[in-house]
Amino acid sequence: MAKAITVLQTPTFKKAVKKLKPNHKKELDLAVQSIMENPVLGEQKKGDLAFLRVYKFNLNKQLTLLGYSFSDGTLTLELMALGSHENFYRDIKRHK
Repeated sequence: MAKAITVLQTPTFKKAVKKLKPNHKKELDLAVQSIMENPVLGEQKKGDLAFLRVYKFNLNKQLTLLGYSFSDGTLTLELMALGSHENFYRDIKRHK
């Protein structure tokens, strides 16, 4: 039996989600569902972004990055950022 995963959202992530249209929100929900089923799905970053995993998916026919961290001990999935590749990593460094 799978353990329940706690999903947290940073204010930055919530703000990005608020701007999405309802049909885009459904695509995001599917991506989050995929991550919840397999938290190591996203690519683990290195260096000063080592805390971050990034899952890439298409949102409105555009490559979108979903940044999150996952701690296995508590099974907490923290959704951190959502956006296109442009300035994505710079903005995450700024907000961590």
